[in-house]
Amino acid sequence: MNGWEVITHAAELAQRGEAFALATVVWRQGPSSSQQGSRAIITADGELHGWIGGACAEPAVIRAARGVIATGRAELLLLGSAGQFGGAAPEGVAVVPISCQSEGALEVYIEPVMPVPRLVVVGRSPMAQTLADLARTLGWHAELVDAADFAAADVDEQSLVVVATQGHDDEGVLERAVAARPAYLGLVGSRKRGAAVLGYLADRGLPRTELDRVRVPAGLDLGSTTHPEIAVAILAELVQLRAAGALAGALAGATAVPHTESIDPVCGMAVTAGPGTLSLQHEGVTYYFCCGGCRQAFEKDPAAYLKGEARC
Repeated sequence: MNGWEVITHAAELAQRGEAFALATVVWRQGPSSSQQGSRAIITADGELHGWIGGACAEPAVIRAARGVIATGRAELLLLGSAGQFGGAAPEGVAVVPISCQSEGALEVYIEPVMPVPRLVVVGRSPMAQTLADLARTLGWHAELVDAADFAAADVDEQSLVVVATQGHDDEGVLERAVAARPAYLGLVGSRKRGAAVLGYLADRGLPRTELDRVRVPAGLDLGSTTHPEIAVAILAELVQLRAAGALAGALAGATAVPHTESIDPVCGMAVTAGPGTLSLQHEGVTYYFCCGGCRQAFEKDPAAYLKGEARC
C-alpha cells in the first residue's frame, strides 16, 4: 500500500468499527528504507498494512501501536541508536534503540483510531429516549431496545449498555446484560434499588466479580436531577470514562491475539516471538531475529552470540 491507499483502508476499517493505529513517519535520517510521510496501519492483533520502515523498525512500531490501541493515547517514537539522540529527546517521547546494521533513524507518530461507541439503552422512558438522542449528537451509534426484546446476543464486549427499565424486569434484563460482559454496564435507579437487584442476582449464582462491574446508579452524581438531567449525567460519565482511556481496551476489541517477546541474540533487540518473525532452532531452542542479517550471523556461530561475546 502507498500512503493514499493506507488512508483509504483506514476509512474502511473505521466504517467496520475496527480499532487500529495509524503510524506516520514524521522525520528520518538516512540511510533508511522509509521516507518522511510514509504511513502504515497496525491492527489490534498486530497486522501491519503499508510501509513504515525495514525489519528493525517494524517490530518496535507494532509493539508501540498495540499499546496505543490498548490505552487510546497517541505516542511519538524515536527509533535509532541511543547515541543518535542522546538526552535531547523531549519529555514523553519514547526512544527505542535499533541495533541493526543500518545507521538510519526514524521519528514515528502513532495515533489510535477507535471505533465509534455503540450505546444500547434498554427501556422506553423519556429519559432513555433523551439519552439515545444525546449520544447520537456526539456521532455515537445509539439504539433503544424494549426490555422484553433484549437478549445477551444483542450486545458484545465493545458495547455500552444502560438498563433503564425502571422496575420492568430489571433483574432479568440485567442478568442477560451481565452475561454479555459489555465494556460498560449501568443500571438507572437508586442505590437501594440497585442493591436489591444485585443481591437477587447474587442469590441466583451470578459471580460477584461480574456484578461488581455494574454501575449503580448509572451516571455522574449530580444530586437531585430531572429525567433529562439524568440522561446528561449518564452520557457525561461515559464520555469521562472514554476520555480517560478506561474503556479503550474493551472498545478496541477482545480479539487481539496475545503475543510474547523474545530478544534477538545477535543485536539484542526485542522482537515478537511468533510465526511471522524470522527464527532458527538451535539445540532444541527457537531463537527469533529482527532481520535476515542477524539470523545469518547467528547461524554461522551460535556459540559466540549465546555467550554474549559478539554483537552486531
